[in-house]
Amino acid sequence: MSSIKEKLSTAPEMLEIPRKRQSFSIGIAKETILQENRVALVPVSVAYLVSNGHRVRVESQAGIKCNFSDLEYSEAGAEIVHSNNEVFSCDVILKVAPPTLEELDLFHSNQILISPLQIPLINSEYINKLRQKKVIALAMEYLKDDDGSFPLVRIMSEMAGISAIHTAAELLSISSGGKGILLGGISGVAPAKVVILGAGVVAEHATRAAMGLGACVHLFDNNIYKLMRIQSRIGHRLFTSSINPTELDKHLSDADVVIGAIHSKSGRTPMVVTEAMVARMQPGSVIIDVSIDQGGCFETSEVTTHDKPTFNKYGVIHYCIPNIASKVPRTASIAISNIITPILAKAAHGRGIENIFFSHVNLRNGIYTYKGCLTNKYLSDRFGIKYTDIDLLITSTL
Repeated sequence: MSSIKEKLSTAPEMLEIPRKRQSFSIGIAKETILQENRVALVPVSVAYLVSNGHRVRVESQAGIKCNFSDLEYSEAGAEIVHSNNEVFSCDVILKVAPPTLEELDLFHSNQILISPLQIPLINSEYINKLRQKKVIALAMEYLKDDDGSFPLVRIMSEMAGISAIHTAAELLSISSGGKGILLGGISGVAPAKVVILGAGVVAEHATRAAMGLGACVHLFDNNIYKLMRIQSRIGHRLFTSSINPTELDKHLSDADVVIGAIHSKSGRTPMVVTEAMVARMQPGSVIIDVSIDQGGCFETSEVTTHDKPTFNKYGVIHYCIPNIASKVPRTASIAISNIITPILAKAAHGRGIENIFFSHVNLRNGIYTYKGCLTNKYLSDRFGIKYTDIDLLITSTL
């Protein structure tokens, strides 16, 4: 009888205890290297994060080069500070250029850094400083979305592809030391020949821009599916080829513009154009190595800056700026902010940014140092520093 009463008795209601929103401080420093004009968060994103309980510190004049004033940030709820020390004391540091060695001295244990890695600009001292400070460092270009794509790489690649063609058109002019030809040609005059290495997002948007101006485009990639995909999206039959050294050398020899648009998912971009191939190119032709932020895909490539964007080798103009999107900093800053803000918002709901590493393997992909350990295999091989798998450091729930 008692068992029947127990079954019929009212059960206590079990209410879910809501998770407490985790707040943290976010620091935005003024960029000081590579003539970097972008900023990691724009005022509208700052306002959203502040309304969710976060503190945002912005160094004075951090957004001035992309036409965001201190007043706009202040009205969005940010604290405007006038020293690096105040910015680098925050829990999360956002940068659109790698921190300098001097800036790394200001970091503290368990701080989180989200910035580009830009492999040509770093060395073993840089990595070891991050390890000594026990900083959790995430490379923006290796952060993955839920579909496995690289969102920041994609949006910057769209901009880089379009900008590369506009830049190439300018560099071909006689005033820039080029051949003195029009990229698209005119009636009775053949258009310029543009060779694009890679068939990813940069290549797609460079192809659209080049064809829009009337240039003749030749695409090279070892992934035949990617070549098919670009032709389908462009809606036009293009010259396409795998990256066969003999075939590539033949087309480089009479190319007016060559754009390196090969992206590596981890580590350095493969070098597909040798110095000998560059030496056989026509004087006044143009190389734009968009892949330079991952080491470059031309053997002759060297990192350049917006102050001195080009150099000449074998009579060929080289343009190798790693932050090419910084030429249009306002558009680029809004794009970066659109990607970073949801990550920070997700961290607030997930009891802190560290905790979302447990359940988000794609976000974890961006970590290259974690509390004193190097977790990127390529960097380990390159600098001879011990590598530790990030999955061994973070207990995964997948």
